[in-house]
This record gives sequence, structure tokens and C-alpha cells, in this order.
Amino acid sequence: EVQLVESGGGLVEVGGSLRLSCVVSGLPFSRTSMSWVRQAPGKGLEWVAEIRFDGQDTDYAPAVKGRFTISRDNAKNTLYLQLNSLKTEDTAMYYCTKSLSAAMAGMKGQGTQVTVSS
Repeated sequence: EVQLVESGGGLVEVGGSLRLSCVVSGLPFSRTSMSWVRQAPGKGLEWVAEIRFDGQDTDYAPAVKGRFTISRDNAKNTLYLQLNSLKTEDTAMYYCTKSLSAAMAGMKGQGTQVTVSS
């Protein structure tokens, strides 16, 4: 059974930073590319960033490129997302998953809430 446990969210002001973590079990983490997705209130799931299984390649949604950094520690089965220069529109529940389609099919944890106040 795949388990994804996200943490690190919170309430921050515009321009602030947060670091999200996700501990993964139940899949071959070091051989699996991973993603972060988010869901804002009243909206659907949105893909945020992806990292290749070995950490050698990353990709970002235009809305977060240059502000967010995805990384991983395969020795700890942990995925990270560093959020900098936060904007109010970044307010959402953040989930780690294999991909957006996997998240839509239910492969996500309980999520971690990020709230950015002005």
C-alpha cells in the first residue's frame, strides 16, 4: 500500500517561505519520478512541479517557476518543495504524488495546507 505523508504547511505572509516534506512508502521511491500538486479552494487539482527519479531533472508550472524548488532524498524516501516569494494565489492544499493523473485517481496523502495572507 502506497503511503504519502505531507507536512510543513502553515500560515505565512506574502513574500514568505515554507518548506514542504513528503515521506513516501509502499513504492520503489528511488526509481519513481514524483510530483507536487495543489488544490485551491473551489478549484481542481493543479500540477506544480516534477522531479525525475534520480533528481537530475526537474520541471515547474509557469506560475511557480523561479519561486519554488522541488528536491528529493532517496536515502530517506522523502520529497521536498521549497516555496519562496509566496503570493496569495499560492494558497492551497499541497499534495505529493507520482503525477497529476495519479493524484486525480486518488494517489495522494492527506495534504498540507499553505495559506498566504496579505
